[in-house]
Amino acid sequence: MTAKCPAHAPASHPAIKPAKVGILLANLGTPDSYDYWPMRRYLSEFLSDKRVIDYPRWKWQPLLQLIILTKRPFSSGAAYKSIWNEEKGESPLMTITRDQTAKIAARMQDTYGDQVMVDFCMRYGNPSTQSKVRAMVEAGCTKILFFPLYPQYAGATSATANDQFFRALMTEKWQPTARVVDPYFAHPDYIDALAQSVERAYANAEKRPELLVCSYHGLPQRYLMEGDPYHCQCQKTTRLLKERLGWDDTQITTTFQSQFGPEEWLRPYTVEEVARLAREEGQKNIAVVAPAFSADCIETLEEINEEIKESFEEAGGEHFTYVPCLNDDDAHVDALCSVISENLGGWVHPAA
Repeated sequence: MTAKCPAHAPASHPAIKPAKVGILLANLGTPDSYDYWPMRRYLSEFLSDKRVIDYPRWKWQPLLQLIILTKRPFSSGAAYKSIWNEEKGESPLMTITRDQTAKIAARMQDTYGDQVMVDFCMRYGNPSTQSKVRAMVEAGCTKILFFPLYPQYAGATSATANDQFFRALMTEKWQPTARVVDPYFAHPDYIDALAQSVERAYANAEKRPELLVCSYHGLPQRYLMEGDPYHCQCQKTTRLLKERLGWDDTQITTTFQSQFGPEEWLRPYTVEEVARLAREEGQKNIAVVAPAFSADCIETLEEINEEIKESFEEAGGEHFTYVPCLNDDDAHVDALCSVISENLGGWVHPAA
């Protein structure tokens, strides 16, 4: 639809495009390349976020810029290189998020027609949140539903994505009306999609796992004490998954990964716990799933399927099954579309 001058307005009035609703998906982000400088830019943006590292700037930035970022881009770059989608020249997170968005856009088009516009952005790196908000406003979106793709809420993930979205709105002359999707850690369709992925992995495993480790990304223990609900929401996701699978407590457990810095983080740590399970509990056959990640990324493809797997096997473990993230699986797309449709209530109705 083309932009038109509003009825009854003078001919000199700027043309306005027909109103539509934007659906903006958001994920963590990715470097543009695994080379040193792109990695350094990405890590600097990520680790400078006060939601992620909340130490005083005067104390943290010299340490970050002068010490950490002289070395870490090399090790992180090597990790990214090991999982990089060389064919498309991008990280798996970028590829998967684009595929998710395409499927969701097709479903939304089937349901709502041209009333909606679907796109994605990244909190860190490209495509930036501000660029996508700008594009939606230019396309005529007078309302935007912002959807951080994190099932469980955390200040360091959901909240910082929301912060960036609202910062982008601050730059708009005519701000669209905005809604933010609630965490969906207990949504029945999400739990069902998660359970289906576990059932498939178990059915295809060389040997059926004896224990499922639900490994969530970590946070400093202090954040929980300061009111972040993330830990509780992770525990609930595990409990609901257990109930959906019809299991008992001996078949599933919760751990946390990706510790950084000297503070105590949420425990048990996945990399230590899988080794303990093999060494002390005699668990020789486990599976690991990552319910906090909507798409496979460096934390799952490299950390879980390489570092954590190695820790388990070096401690005597024999069979390690990684359950992939839900990615663009149809059941996952169905779940995300259900969440979106519920949050569009009153804004848009299915096309005739």
